[in-house]
Amino acid sequence: IYVFASADELPIDVSDFSKTELPKRLDYRFLDLHRSRTQAIFKVQSTIMQAFREFMIKENAVEAVFPSIISSSSEGGTELFEAKYFDKKAYLSQSCQLYKQMLACSMEKVFSIFTVWRAEKHNTVRHLNEARQLDFEMAFADEFVVMEVMGRCVQYIIEKVLEINSEELKLLEVKLKVPKTKYITFEEVVELMKKNKINMEKHDLSTEAEKKLGDLFPDTIVFVHDWPLEGKPFYIMPKGKNSSKGFDAIYQGMEITSGGQRIHIPELLEERLKAKGLKSKDFKSYIDSFRFGAPPHAGWGIGLERLTMLILGIQNIREVTLFPRDRDRLTP
Repeated sequence: IYVFASADELPIDVSDFSKTELPKRLDYRFLDLHRSRTQAIFKVQSTIMQAFREFMIKENAVEAVFPSIISSSSEGGTELFEAKYFDKKAYLSQSCQLYKQMLACSMEKVFSIFTVWRAEKHNTVRHLNEARQLDFEMAFADEFVVMEVMGRCVQYIIEKVLEINSEELKLLEVKLKVPKTKYITFEEVVELMKKNKINMEKHDLSTEAEKKLGDLFPDTIVFVHDWPLEGKPFYIMPKGKNSSKGFDAIYQGMEITSGGQRIHIPELLEERLKAKGLKSKDFKSYIDSFRFGAPPHAGWGIGLERLTMLILGIQNIREVTLFPRDRDRLTP
């Protein structure tokens, strides 16, 4: 008999029905990964990424990689992690938004699995400070074209999970269905919530409103479009005076994506930046990329961890993140 390595007493229970609390399991994630249930989660997540790539390649989209070190905010209004970049101030990117727009104007359809960082001091079961996004951008498209693409994309992903991960779904006791799609305006949601006596934020959906949409439309991707202009970033195309060509998608009672048609007219971009209290000079290279003629374009980004969480019916996003980063956790 040859002993490869000795082992100390395990600090956590690694059985499938472990009663060890999640924070301690995350402290010893390398041991927690011995659990069949934990492995099942990340096998499903692997399928999600693989299926996203397969779908996008079938759509003739080009995969791209984008910078994670940036000189200014990609979206405005989001707290950034600051970094020293030689003699300059830099930030970790909270989105590949501006870069995928620039690329789509040349290559028509682009996608990326991109890591984002957001220095928001939240502490919820649905937010992380480091996450992955499944991003897509398409030229010669409006918001309805890319909503349709996204609906088919999520349906394809779930079909692949059902096909490849039947054993994992059984182990995790998940009954998964391929979702339908539904389109509804923001104003229609407001009226629905009034009827159900649920409070709504002026330019956004409350958590309670998202949950109610999940109850009203189970196993459905609900596209909430004609979003109030004030509730969307500066680069979303206006629609009339107060509305926009932006949308959110709600699945299983939670937002999984935000997207819309982008502004491709430099003068309008400068106007919207000013309206948002941002400086055009901080976005010069981005604005300049549209000065030589750019097509209308649109896109979206799906949170990988959040989609995994909702597909599997897991209540805490940290459970579906290999090594989560939140306001308190920086190791392992």
